[in-house]
Amino acid sequence: MRSILLLTILLLASCSNASAAESRLLPAPGRDVAANSGLQTAVLAGGCFWGVEAVFEHVKGVRSVESGYAGGGATDANYSAVSSERTKHAEAVRITFDPKAVSYGTLLRVFFSVAHDPTQLNRQGPDIGTSYRSAIFPQSAEQRDVAAAYIAQLRNQFSRPIVTRLESGRFYRAEAYHQDFMRRNPAHPYILAHDRPKILALKRAAPSLYRS
Repeated sequence: MRSILLLTILLLASCSNASAAESRLLPAPGRDVAANSGLQTAVLAGGCFWGVEAVFEHVKGVRSVESGYAGGGATDANYSAVSSERTKHAEAVRITFDPKAVSYGTLLRVFFSVAHDPTQLNRQGPDIGTSYRSAIFPQSAEQRDVAAAYIAQLRNQFSRPIVTRLESGRFYRAEAYHQDFMRRNPAHPYILAHDRPKILALKRAAPSLYRS
């Protein structure tokens, strides 16, 4: 679905920038995962993984972000199969972070505030299909409890229902050309229209979390 016309992308850019200008940081979670020693991981799906990956690469305390597929099996965890919308995968990112520097709850706060729109069902912007769904893949029971509680906490923060699902399943790393896509292709029309505004929104809404 990303093979849309360039003209359509550019026309939508103005809407994306307007939305980013109005972005705000949602309230912090009422509960959070304990900040144990050692690195932890989070797996989140919020539409095209290019932009979600880029957002979290700009969050202090994040050590690395990988684009990939979650929610399906190993045999069809590739872009060609997933983009056919006949697999169970979602485009997702795996975030490795230092819980002493940034908590799991803070990552969720960024996820719901600027990384994607959690009220869009099986789509994000111009990308339509179940592979673009909003989903969280908790890596522990504690993460699942915190994510469920935060979704409930945010129930009245949006004008439409939150459709984010809590799911299970392995994460499979995407092809090399998808990794660090925004960093390597900063002038790509899709990036300029839909993902660059997210980075600006993060910087504007959460300067204390943002790193260049």
